[in-house]
Amino acid sequence: MSPPVHVVVVSYRTPQLLERCLGALAPDVASGLATVAVVDNASGDDSPSVARRAGADVVVSSANLGFGAAADVGARRRPDAPWVVVANADVAVRPGALRRLLDAAERDPGAGVLAPRLVTPGGAVQHSVHPFPTVRFSAAFALGLVERSPRLRRQLTLEGSWDPALERRVAWAHGALLLVRGATWRAIGGFDPRMWMYAEDLDLCWRAREAGWATRYVPDAEVLHEVSAATAAAWGDARRRRSLAATYRWIGRRRGWGRAAAVAACNVAGAGGRALAGAAPGRRYHAGWAVDHVRALGPRGSR
Repeated sequence: MSPPVHVVVVSYRTPQLLERCLGALAPDVASGLATVAVVDNASGDDSPSVARRAGADVVVSSANLGFGAAADVGARRRPDAPWVVVANADVAVRPGALRRLLDAAERDPGAGVLAPRLVTPGGAVQHSVHPFPTVRFSAAFALGLVERSPRLRRQLTLEGSWDPALERRVAWAHGALLLVRGATWRAIGGFDPRMWMYAEDLDLCWRAREAGWATRYVPDAEVLHEVSAATAAAWGDARRRRSLAATYRWIGRRRGWGRAAAVAACNVAGAGGRALAGAAPGRRYHAGWAVDHVRALGPRGSR
């Protein structure tokens, strides 16, 4: 009988972290819980050799496919797997994490995507769950309605107000590591390859919800995460604007470009208002944030 979980690790120029990632997965492989495939995005280093030495099924791409498309390639290595885990190479599962995600899925049969608690090397919990970027939410946030309601901030899982120890359904979760039901994965067709980098996790959770599946946050399943290890090396400070641009492209594709422009207008107006008011954490921060949103809306079809 094949292991129930198929783990797909997407690798790009982080061989040491990849080695740590695969080492952390080794007990789950040895116990018969999981198989592992590594898709290397044309790293041009010894990452494929690292993966082969660890016993993973290795696919070496001739080009950088981006995260989602590479994960789709790895998932096709076991197209009928009951469970698919998609992961960055910069994560390391803590002992029992995959089993706890599976246990949570048993408790919530309507959850098609399950997300662990992400912990940084310094021991802090990464804020990894978010509301969908809708016009309604963006307008309420710009008008200060969300900030004035602690209950609403907790409900929307906003940074600084969510409880990272509370297991619950959420709108969407970061894709550093996600467990996806095989039935959900096949129903939505995996990741959208047009989402080359950033917002592919947002898109996955959105399409899962549209297909009738929820996303569940499971804090008992802990995963160490070296945040932005590959993207920080590739893009530095520009990765924030790239992330914003990908989010606006996602809104345009899924909800229409009018909504994308409306969300941007709300975000810019809200940031501008805070800058004029000199609101914490300061005028300079909010003004820069508004400029980032204007730039991020940019050309619709570009990466």
